[in-house]
Amino acid sequence: MTTTPFLKRYGALALGYVAGSFALTMALMGDMELNAQVAGFGSHNTRAPVNVDAGRIIAQDRQARVVFAGNVVVTQANLNVRSQWMQLNYISANELELERLTATGGVTVTRGNERATGNSAVYDFGRRLITLAGDVKLTQGANSLSGGRLVIDLDTGISSVDGQASGGSSAIEGSPNGRVRGTFTVPQNDDPES
Repeated sequence: MTTTPFLKRYGALALGYVAGSFALTMALMGDMELNAQVAGFGSHNTRAPVNVDAGRIIAQDRQARVVFAGNVVVTQANLNVRSQWMQLNYISANELELERLTATGGVTVTRGNERATGNSAVYDFGRRLITLAGDVKLTQGANSLSGGRLVIDLDTGISSVDGQASGGSSAIEGSPNGRVRGTFTVPQNDDPES
């Protein structure tokens, strides 16, 4: 059997497209397994004043930032952020308009019965996003999710958990492929016959 010039020329190209499409589909499907979304932390007033309590403060006006250390607690309305060290970046020294909060050292974010923990966090005031990274855990009552990175969208109230921290490393101890893990409660029926 002889191969036509068309197949010689375009057969490898078509095979490449098929293989590429398959690889892309598998990558997207694999990514779906690494993400989980839950509703929470919604309806937070991101325009409320920010209060800080810390053991020590260092103002760095030339860098447009203030550094806090020693059991730092930041409160905004009913949202609390706790860590050992925080840096607040601001846009203008005249108005001290906050741009970003960066926290490290056992970060805990709480609001009502919702609690998120991680190794580090960034609260982007303009985008209304809080991103926690490194061994993150999100709990809402008795429900919990754990992974490598957590993004809390304060506009939509949706929290997304990824299985891997930034840089692609697995962030859950002993977790192959950086998977997201969760435990969820189910309604308990009082009728044993049901």
